[in-house]
This record gives sequence, structure tokens and C-alpha cells, in this order.
Amino acid sequence: MTPYQKIFKNAVDSLHVEKRYRIFADLQRQVGKFPKAIYRDSSDVGAEEREVTIWCSNDYLGMGQHKDVIATMQEVAGKMGAGAGGTRNISGTNHPLVELEVELADLHQKEAALVFTSGFVSNEAGISTIARLLPDCLILSDALNHASMIEGVRRSGAQKQIFRHNDVAHLEELLEAAGNERAKLIVFESVYSMDGDIAPIKEIADLADKYNAMTYIDEVHAVGMYGERGAGICEREGLLARIDVIEGTLAKAFGTLGGYISGSAALIDAVRSYAPNFIFTTALPPAIAAAATTSIRHLKNSKVERAAQQKQAATAKRVLGAAGLPVMPSDTHIVPIMVGDPELCKAASDHLMKEHDIYIQPINYPTVPRGTERLRITPTPFHDDDLIDHLSVALVETWKKLGLPFEQGHENDETSIKSELFPAAGG
Repeated sequence: MTPYQKIFKNAVDSLHVEKRYRIFADLQRQVGKFPKAIYRDSSDVGAEEREVTIWCSNDYLGMGQHKDVIATMQEVAGKMGAGAGGTRNISGTNHPLVELEVELADLHQKEAALVFTSGFVSNEAGISTIARLLPDCLILSDALNHASMIEGVRRSGAQKQIFRHNDVAHLEELLEAAGNERAKLIVFESVYSMDGDIAPIKEIADLADKYNAMTYIDEVHAVGMYGERGAGICEREGLLARIDVIEGTLAKAFGTLGGYISGSAALIDAVRSYAPNFIFTTALPPAIAAAATTSIRHLKNSKVERAAQQKQAATAKRVLGAAGLPVMPSDTHIVPIMVGDPELCKAASDHLMKEHDIYIQPINYPTVPRGTERLRITPTPFHDDDLIDHLSVALVETWKKLGLPFEQGHENDETSIKSELFPAAGG
């Protein structure tokens, strides 16, 4: 082994020692059977493929399998081909992509929108470019912002200050110290995906007005999910006009691929013209852009998916909580279950897959702080009550098998657990 290769091996070995080496599950989604998928165990060459239930998908509403979305993608690929053929500046600005940006601007009631190849890139490019263009900009960033936002802050080269998570009093202290004359950009999320909590958006917008700051919100876990037309938490709370830049993704509730920012025409044009991550990247293919537009238009008019998803998320929280599992408090569709140990978190995930055909990826550091490792469950409209009951029984068995702690008072209360899961058989 060469010295170079030894460096790479040692880097990976250190992840194994820290119990945070990530293993990818080989899954094959099946149209019409969501959330079921075919699983192939890459660690066992002779293992047969089997069907499992995915409980941690970001396809929150199953729109990636919606018949109209699939039909649009197939039709446009048949007419326009597979790829975009170039960057946006060099032949890659296909008409479906132009239509998609118009649709997104309308969704968020902004003058313009700009589409990127992923939500990570849209945050990295959006934040870094905006902050670079603002003279002597100070970025104020929530302590629990996503890695893509942190990378955007870092690449901007601007001074940054971190405010405690969702702590508007701390944010105001920093804003007041900076003064009203200095350019300031507040970057935060609406839904924090690992805890499922929501930012105090109105209070942050009020502070931005008071101290002459710009606001940049990441709504990736909220677009499609909340609001009258699925524009996110800002729409639900009547705050679309109060936020300068709204960022989102096409790869979660909309079920396709890509990220975007929306804002004023001048701001979007500036990012389009100055962001290297945008300028030098091949454009989103027309079939994907058209499929995303179909999904957005559907969710603007249909509330069925959102209502069903919220119902099943509430049911899952109730049933898993009644079983004594350590379900973390959540104001949203995210259902986190605390484990608190990286090795046990992976062991629980492995056991669920091996013994119960349930796939839930372990969430370990650096995605969450050490000591807060968890399983993150995302019920969809297609996780019916029977699947929720099966999940609860499987989790209870796994918790007992691994000696994981239940909520106080539930450790041995098997009768009450069964009664909650199966009321007809209870008593």
C-alpha cells in the first residue's frame, strides 16, 4: 500500500473506530408499491433480494411515484432526450427549466427563482454569493443550520456569528451590537429536520426589520408539506413577503431532484451572474424539470396528500409514544426516536432490517451532536395504520433485544402496549 493510499485507509479506519462509518443500503423502489422497496445486501454476495419497508424516506408525500409526475418525465425525455446538453449559459437553458423557475417564483410569491442541481448547491451558492456581494456583510447563522448552509457561510468569506438555536433574544443581542448601518444576513431554517422543530419566523423577521438585516430561510423540509399551496411554513404563517430569500428543494416532498432560491428579480439576477456553482454546472435535464413542475402544480391544488401525511405522522407519534418508545417532541412530520449511542443506533437499524424487514437509517454524528444519536422516522400518506402497528411492535422488540431504555413507566407494561396497538384484542 502506497503512503497516499494509507492516508485514505487511515481516514476511513478512524470513522470505524468512532462508530460513525456509513453504509449505504442498496434499495430498488417499486412504482405502485411505495413505501416498499427491494433490498439487496451488498455484504452478502449469496443473499437473496427481499422486500422491505422504508421508514426514513425524504419523499415525504410519495410524489416521486405519482403517475402524473412519472408520465411527464417519460414524455419529456422521449421528446427532448436525457440531458440538458450544457450549462445554463451554453445551450443548457431548456424550456421546461424556464417554466419551472416561473412556477417556483409563483409558489413563493416572489419576483424570480433560480434552480440549481441540488438543495446543497443552492444553499452553498445562494448564501456565499449574496454575502460576498454585500459590503462588509455580517452573517448571523442559527446554531443548528444544515451543513449546506454552513458551507455557504464559510465560502462567503464574510464574518459570521452563531446565535443559539431559535433564540431570538440572543439574535437581537448580536444584531444590536452590529448596528443598523452594517450589512447583515440572517440565515436559518423553517423546519429543522433532525428534531422536527420550527423556527420563530415572525420574530426573526421583526428583528430583521428593526435592525436593517436581510433574511434567508431554508424551507427544504417544509415545501410541499405546509401552507395552502404547499409553499412551506412561511406561507402557512402568512410570512412569505417578510422573508427576502426563500430556499427550497425539489428532491423531498416534490419527489424529483434539484434545489432553488426565490427572491427579488435583482437578487436572483445577481446570484445567476456571480455564483460559480451555478455558472459552471450543467443544467437540470428537461425531463426532471418538467416532472418537478408537474409535482408543484399538483400540490398547489391538492391538499389530500398533505392532510393524509399529517394524519399518519400524528398516528405514528401516538402509537410509538404509547408503546413507551423515547419519541422526541416534534411540531412537524419528523418523528425522531432517541438512542443516544452511535453503536447501539446502528445495531438497532441493523436489527430492524434483518429481523423485521424495516429500513431506518441510523442518524449519527456529525449529522447530530454526539450523545443524541437517533432513528429518524418520516411517515408518509402510504404508511397505513397496519404498517405503523408493525413498526411499533418491531421497535419494542428491538429496544428489548438491545437493552435500550423505554420511557419511564413503560419498561414492562406489555399489556398496555398491545392494547394500544390492537384495541380490539385488548382487555
